[in-house]
Amino acid sequence: MSVPSDLAGLVERLTRLEAESAIRAVMARYMEICDTLGPDSPMAELGALFTREAVWTGVGARYAGAFGGHGGREAIVAMLAHYQGEPGRRAPHFAMNAHFLSSETIRVAGESARGQWMMLQTSTYADGRSDLRSARLNVAFAFEEGAWRIARFETENLFSRPVDRWDDPAPVTVPDQQTGE
Repeated sequence: MSVPSDLAGLVERLTRLEAESAIRAVMARYMEICDTLGPDSPMAELGALFTREAVWTGVGARYAGAFGGHGGREAIVAMLAHYQGEPGRRAPHFAMNAHFLSSETIRVAGESARGQWMMLQTSTYADGRSDLRSARLNVAFAFEEGAWRIARFETENLFSRPVDRWDDPAPVTVPDQQTGE
């Protein structure tokens, strides 16, 4: 591994690494909020993860039809707010939701960046149905108002399948602390 001998090269590398770290934090927070969408979700914080003119869109036949496209921070937050439910009127869409991201690539170019992830999503809905989904996420980022934010979020379904349930009520088996068995 070569080490740049000039200070400018070191600053450039550090800036890129800090941008990649900030972008990971944006994606992690976005997924964390989506995993717990309910009446008390911090929707202003969710909106702040996106640029003012961001686009959120489903790609491919399945997701383009299900999600469509939404332009602008307010429209994206309004779309995601439909999943929150309404206290006393409608339960949140998800009884349980968990997103897992892997196979990450992030490429930073100045004040813009592109990232790609493979996503696995396990969900149980308010009506008791559960499913497993996988999607490819292509996400563009921009450095806006002093922070890295999502400028374009594209989700493309790779597969979906129903499952019986995620949480098995059977007790967790652990070794006996006295015998180790």
